[in-house]
Amino acid sequence: MKHLPKHLRPRWRYLAVGLEGWPDADIDRGDFQRELWYAAQNLIGDAGSADADLTVLDFAFDGGTGETIVRARHGHATEARAALACLDEIDGHEIAVRIRGVSGTIRACEEKYLGRAPELSQERNVVFEGEERPAVARDDRIDVRVGSSFVGATELDFK
Repeated sequence: MKHLPKHLRPRWRYLAVGLEGWPDADIDRGDFQRELWYAAQNLIGDAGSADADLTVLDFAFDGGTGETIVRARHGHATEARAALACLDEIDGHEIAVRIRGVSGTIRACEEKYLGRAPELSQERNVVFEGEERPAVARDDRIDVRVGSSFVGATELDFK
């Protein structure tokens, strides 16, 4: 099956959300997703919540603090913010929800609002398979250009 052309694909907005609860709170992604759906359904109705299509993409909660990314259909960020504001308890645990910002891509959402720095990379030449080739180095990974594609390697492959 073919992909839809870009102009027909759904557009999304990504909300960066900070979570805070008591240190003994045990909340997982499924519980948060279920409560978010119920809040949206109660606030904007069945048709409105289905149209907003709120989905929890990235969820981390440990030791009373956490963060998540919530995806909402373009044009429904306001409804998503309102539904998130309605959350005060998840699975019997009190929780505070703070919306840090809204972005058009997951990467921008992570970098701007969740404090996840972009991965630093540098271009350099390496000797691979007996030839000098261009490569991109990120942390301990090196992607070596071989023809029109890349081959993944580590520092150990060059020693």
